[in-house]
Amino acid sequence: MKDSRLAVDVVDFFSGCGGMSWGFAHARTRHVAFRLRGAVDIDGHANATYKRMLGIEPVAIDVSMLAGDEDLLRHYADDWGLGDNPLVLIGCAPCQGFSSHRKKDSRTDSRNDLLEDFAKIVTVLKPEVVVMENVPEVFSIHHWAYYDAWKTTVQQAGYRVRAQIHNLATFGVPQERFRAIVIASRVWPAFGMPAPSFTAEEYRTVRDAIGHLPSLKPGDPPPPGDPMHITSKHRAETIELLSKIPKDGGSRRSLPEGEGPECLRKVDGFRDVYGRLSWDKASVAITARCRTPSCGRFTHPEQNRGLSVREAALLQGFPESFYFEGPFDDKYKQIGNAVSPVFAEALAKHIDGVWLPPHGDGEEDELGDVQAPLLKSFSSRIASLKKSKAPAHADYTQETLVRGAR
Repeated sequence: MKDSRLAVDVVDFFSGCGGMSWGFAHARTRHVAFRLRGAVDIDGHANATYKRMLGIEPVAIDVSMLAGDEDLLRHYADDWGLGDNPLVLIGCAPCQGFSSHRKKDSRTDSRNDLLEDFAKIVTVLKPEVVVMENVPEVFSIHHWAYYDAWKTTVQQAGYRVRAQIHNLATFGVPQERFRAIVIASRVWPAFGMPAPSFTAEEYRTVRDAIGHLPSLKPGDPPPPGDPMHITSKHRAETIELLSKIPKDGGSRRSLPEGEGPECLRKVDGFRDVYGRLSWDKASVAITARCRTPSCGRFTHPEQNRGLSVREAALLQGFPESFYFEGPFDDKYKQIGNAVSPVFAEALAKHIDGVWLPPHGDGEEDELGDVQAPLLKSFSSRIASLKKSKAPAHADYTQETLVRGAR
């Protein structure tokens, strides 16, 4: 039966292992048929995963080279077969340069210039819609100039731009992961932003995501049928320490006095280090270092070990069939750096719903849009946001956080 939906091409820049692309490719849509045409990333292992799982080999080139060479960019656009269909351009630039972990580092991170490079690519390829995801700190006063330059460039090219911050748990991702989402369009004069569909009481939990997986001991071979369910070996002293952390959400605060790494006993911070996940809560944000209990609350709720590759992937919203190429540590890096496929699918479905003649739903509520830089670090607000269960996009518009808030 012939597909009557509108064919829309998708090209994914900074594609990583394919989390965003997977969501668009597998979203059940009514009006638009999203078709992956191309991807770009410089990470060889991530590119191998993308090719294996999505059937397209990403172009292994620095995006800045494409931004600086219009002829080369148009060459790849021709290779991807662009031009006949409307285009969605995805651009989830590496977030490490904007990360809150660098807030005390005054040095300039060259990765932040990739936003400007992506803006140049937008003005050349002229997609109908642009989608970006990043850490909330991209809107901080420290980094605002990068985002504002991107926004100004695309606005001058005729795009309407909207930006918000959301807790991805409100979209069905089994972790509390706060992210900036930006959508721009040159064909929709007005459009709504994705709306959360899960309340705090409905969040998918750690148990929902990984409770069915077989038990593992550190360093065990993976069970038959799932080579991704494998975990770190861990040193004997690490396993001994983890055995003393209370099950199901316990933390290092419960350790007997004098136990645990000396460097942590001297400080009050880093409270999640060596902490266990809670079965019936959403996970903390999954990072590139999530295999290591000493890097956060990444210990299994019951077993004395860090997360397996499969567990990390499921908590990030990847399907259980997803296979990650590359060395052991690199698999976690790909997962932690990825856009959650669950959230990506929600974005694709939202765009599908908006993409109706005459384009755009004509209804816009700018309450919650980021229109000025955040004066305080967003990461410092996450704990209170979780406790209050307030939606992120309602909280950060308060005058205490945003300069010039209305």
